Amino acid sequence: MSPSARGGGPGPAASHERLLILDYGSQYTQLIARRARELGVYAEIRPGTDDGSGIRDFAPRAVILSGGPASVLEPGAPTVPEAVWTAGVPVLGICYGMQAMAQALGGTLEDSWPHEYGAAELELEKAPSRLFDRLESRGASPLQVWMSHGVRVTGLPPGFRVLAGNRTTPIAAMADEKRGLYGLQFHPEVRHTPDGMRLLASFLHEIAGFRGDWRIEDFEAEVIHELGERLPDGRVLLALSGGVDSAVTAALLARAVPGRVVAVVVDTGLLREGELAGIREAFHSMPIDLRIVDASRRFLAALEGVSDPEEKRHIIGRLFIEIFAEEARALADIRALAQGTIYPDVIESAGGLGPAQVIKSHHNVGGLPEFLPFEIVEPLRWLFKDEVRALGLRLGLPPALVSRQPFPGPGLAVRILGPVTAVGVELLRRADHLFLEELTRSGWLGRTSQAFAVLLPVRSVAVKGDGRAYEPVVALRAVVTDDFMTAHWAELPHELLARISLRLTNEVPGLSRIVYDITGKPPATIEWE
Repeated sequence: MSPSARGGGPGPAASHERLLILDYGSQYTQLIARRARELGVYAEIRPGTDDGSGIRDFAPRAVILSGGPASVLEPGAPTVPEAVWTAGVPVLGICYGMQAMAQALGGTLEDSWPHEYGAAELELEKAPSRLFDRLESRGASPLQVWMSHGVRVTGLPPGFRVLAGNRTTPIAAMADEKRGLYGLQFHPEVRHTPDGMRLLASFLHEIAGFRGDWRIEDFEAEVIHELGERLPDGRVLLALSGGVDSAVTAALLARAVPGRVVAVVVDTGLLREGELAGIREAFHSMPIDLRIVDASRRFLAALEGVSDPEEKRHIIGRLFIEIFAEEARALADIRALAQGTIYPDVIESAGGLGPAQVIKSHHNVGGLPEFLPFEIVEPLRWLFKDEVRALGLRLGLPPALVSRQPFPGPGLAVRILGPVTAVGVELLRRADHLFLEELTRSGWLGRTSQAFAVLLPVRSVAVKGDGRAYEPVVALRAVVTDDFMTAHWAELPHELLARISLRLTNEVPGLSRIVYDITGKPPATIEWE
């Protein structure tokens, strides 16, 4: 499939100053791009293993080398493409990126002991530096930072000098300011480095000279114009889930190709309680042709006996496409299929990663066949979730819809650990509804970023009345996060948890026990599958 057909066109890079982030597998790579965009700089993530052609074609104004889990001292560890050094643009290496920079340019490295993971303090060198001079803490060391490394630079490459360090890591920041090359052993992109945004702003605005021309207002006008040019005739079949991503896609298409959008909601049988009624209410006034297809039996049959979460996602993705193809054949003049895929979906499905592992396949991305009977349109493919929400408000969507908590595309199938059954789906749907209902009543739903129930593949003994029961267990998950890259479990009051547990075990037939997930991200993902 061609990039234009699958990737939704050239994207905003064609009309904005561009920052290229080469990914070496860090869990924070997306966060670097998010921070850059918050500073008005359009950023894209490409594999750190790029052979150089992608770098030249992208023509960035600056390059950031991300962190990563590998050790530069290991044979076969990822290296920096030569095109980075010949591009003649400023380069910032972060963590692994700094180590790879030092290695490539003639520095020396060694295993660090003790390792540094977590909060650390650095002393800044007194000599001025364009990277550090604008920090409020510049004259009041130490600098608070967040470390995560087991290798350190012990010898500077020719032309570099030390900008900051501590006893464990004497070279924690380095620079060759004449060439615009900078390295940070710590992570400026995380909130745990309080001056991190100022450091990134200094690199992007002061050193690289970005004007900060990326604004969601401009993207709105650009993408509506692009969609109109790309789809001059024919109708567009929209995969509408009711979530914020597909809702914003619907609103964009309604403006770009008014009267030509057929929005299809596939009832997979895996939706939350009241989902279909909510979709009808939210979209009844939008100028689109809304159609609901009941395919619940097909999905449940296809998932019978399947336990592996990746296999579930691929099965669901293939079925979605089959159903949309059937709908397209039943309709006249369908030109394209539109989806609400956003940038993290692409990245987490290894659409933009380097040596990182696939965390999960997004059903829009991972389940598509190579050849389709129509063009794929993904107008939000380049946006992060916060940008999608801001765009939705600009397009006039209801705030309640725009701020809605995330729900996985494969639905309850990936919240049922183990095989998916009709009985399990109904049990989980009811438990999830009661959980969210109690969070809403208590005022805690708005204080969490995502909350849901998970059906576990275990049973436990219960006593109901005077009889013994041996029934399934449900886990509850609620997290608080700014960016969904990292998350902390929500510290719900004990009395609220007790009330929720009592309601679930009393009101959900066939449920024996409730547990509460207190695992952060990392190490866990937010969803269980």
